[in-house]
Amino acid sequence: MAYENLDQDLVNELLGDGRASLRSLAEELDVSVTTVSNHLSDLEEQGVIQGYTPVINYDELGYDVTAVMQLKAEGNALPEITETLQSHDQMISVYEVTGDYDVIAIGKFKDTDDMNDQIKALITDPDIRQSNTSIVLNAVAENKQFELETSE
Repeated sequence: MAYENLDQDLVNELLGDGRASLRSLAEELDVSVTTVSNHLSDLEEQGVIQGYTPVINYDELGYDVTAVMQLKAEGNALPEITETLQSHDQMISVYEVTGDYDVIAIGKFKDTDDMNDQIKALITDPDIRQSNTSIVLNAVAENKQFELETSE
């Protein structure tokens, strides 16, 4: 195994099995356990790997309503709005964006009543000038990650 692609190959292996042992990673990549451990530590310190977490199917847990909210901020209130959104557990993604809106937030809810209550609480914020909410009908791809390209 060439060391030039080791970090990318290590990331790709972890994408396939985030619980893989150092030994199995070393065997798969044809390097020593120490090499894998050192590279893994480096990737964590650099912020490339930010944690190891299970992939949750929220639909199976009863959170089968997904809403996409687009918000326009009033004046310079963007940091406060994004902080408020980020503090809500059910907001799984919050983005500051360009275009017609300033923020896009994606939330998971148990039902439309739960969604409606939370959205109403958010849009009554005087710092939100305008909002548009869409309900996801079908999640074709969600939380998708992709393997890194290597020069092989």
